[in-house]
Amino acid sequence: MKYFIKIALLPVFLLFIEDSIAQYTRQDSLRGSITPGRDWWDVTHYDINVTPDYISRKIKGKNTISFKWLQPSITNEYMQIDLQEPMIIDSIIYKKQSLKFKREGNAWFIKWPDFAHLVNDNITIYFHGKPREAVTPPWDGGWIWTKDEKGRPWMTVACQGLGASVWYPCKDHQSDEPDNGALLTITVPDTLEAIANGKLVYDHNNENGTTTWKWRIKSPINNYNIIPYIGKYVNWHDEFNGEKGKLDCSYWVLDYNLEKAKQQFGRDVKLMLKCFEEWFGPYPFYEDGFKLVESSHLGMEHQSAIAYGNKYSNGYLGMDLSATGWGKTWDYIIVHESGHEWFANNITTNDIADMWVHEGFTTYSEVLFVECQYGKKAASEYCQGLRQNIQNDKPIIGDYGVNKEGSDDMYPKGANMIHTIRQVINNDEVFKNILRDLNKTFYHKIIDSKDVESYVSKQSGKDLSKIFDQYLRTTKVPILEYKISGSSLSFRWNNCIKGFNMPLKIYSAEKEIWITPTEKWQTQKMSHDFIETTFSIDKNFYIQTKRTH
Repeated sequence: MKYFIKIALLPVFLLFIEDSIAQYTRQDSLRGSITPGRDWWDVTHYDINVTPDYISRKIKGKNTISFKWLQPSITNEYMQIDLQEPMIIDSIIYKKQSLKFKREGNAWFIKWPDFAHLVNDNITIYFHGKPREAVTPPWDGGWIWTKDEKGRPWMTVACQGLGASVWYPCKDHQSDEPDNGALLTITVPDTLEAIANGKLVYDHNNENGTTTWKWRIKSPINNYNIIPYIGKYVNWHDEFNGEKGKLDCSYWVLDYNLEKAKQQFGRDVKLMLKCFEEWFGPYPFYEDGFKLVESSHLGMEHQSAIAYGNKYSNGYLGMDLSATGWGKTWDYIIVHESGHEWFANNITTNDIADMWVHEGFTTYSEVLFVECQYGKKAASEYCQGLRQNIQNDKPIIGDYGVNKEGSDDMYPKGANMIHTIRQVINNDEVFKNILRDLNKTFYHKIIDSKDVESYVSKQSGKDLSKIFDQYLRTTKVPILEYKISGSSLSFRWNNCIKGFNMPLKIYSAEKEIWITPTEKWQTQKMSHDFIETTFSIDKNFYIQTKRTH
């Protein structure tokens, strides 16, 4: 039978494997897994120097990678460093000695010397080249070379998913952030400013037509978040009185947008920070500050230096993703990308297959922002409105070990799953404490989806595993089948995983009633005031319904 399927159904089979594990190559595994060239060392710090040439669209630089040994010896004698084609590594220096290396696509393997190793070590890698240019950033990313409205050079990078190795050599795996942060030093023409994450160490005029800017990040940071912004920027500062004291808020925008930026940022930023600190706990990077930097693309969650390109308009480039009206009353990029400081930058997943933790919770941060400003009813309407964007094309969780995200449903469906779980918990104080405790327990940590799932179940006192499996690992939307006979209600779950038993809130005559459907039909006798014509199901649960007779 197996052979028949392979031969007779080959065209269908080929279509099937298009989105399956069979499509992945060795390069995917080298990029997305902890290889023998990665497993014996842990990054502790990056010291990146870069000089871009706007005319040639090339860059050159070096990166000193500090690391600690995790094993007493190296099983394969190689260290894997990532730098994507067509970028080139010129030399690698260790203890004043040049190391030998070889290239395999986007992975570079360094032959490790016979020196006795130290607990803490470092190498310096010199590199140059013409990095991949972004096609439609931030989605199809790379280095961005453009001009502002006055025709002046404007440069930055957007590389989430694609990876930081598109422009600098690093250990390009999401599970390994530099524990002690990073330095980013950028040399640019002295007519421009160079902004990056963290706080400014110095800007030095080299008296040769260039200026060197050095920025220090103290907190652990994901590789793709370390980003230069180069352009004709102006800056101003503000302070937010938050849960951990005074937070420095710094804003860098193109000079001709200064007044618009002051109005837009001044309206939404402090409201957002106050709301998110209330729901998620203290902003996770007080040491590095909070920064918005105008970008030529829509936006990205670059830690402590968020890319902002929403054109100083409300909504998502003027649109409301929920189609309810609530999404046009605030700036989507300020709220969404800032939400990532808690979910993505503070709590980070080992593998991007689990990226729903970043995007689902951050999309739910939009719901909570609406709730902070307009109340719970408005927030529920906004969340329900996001369902129009759910495709259910494939599971939210992607394939592990090959740098593969799941469905884009991780945004609206992830948020609606969280909203559904909130209803099941049925206690907003408990729910809020779970969100705050997540950020406290996993503060600056790298985790898996299962860590979050188990934690939420444990803290809520409810076994939510079937709910997580249903919404994260299948494309099925559970269907409540029901029938009414007098004051008796019969019901069951359909289109669901085995053992799915999510409780559900229903109403009759404005009276709240909880039922616990399973895959088998149950009949429940309702109270005498149960009225068929007033029967309804709580719309805050992301389910479908079907009445049978």
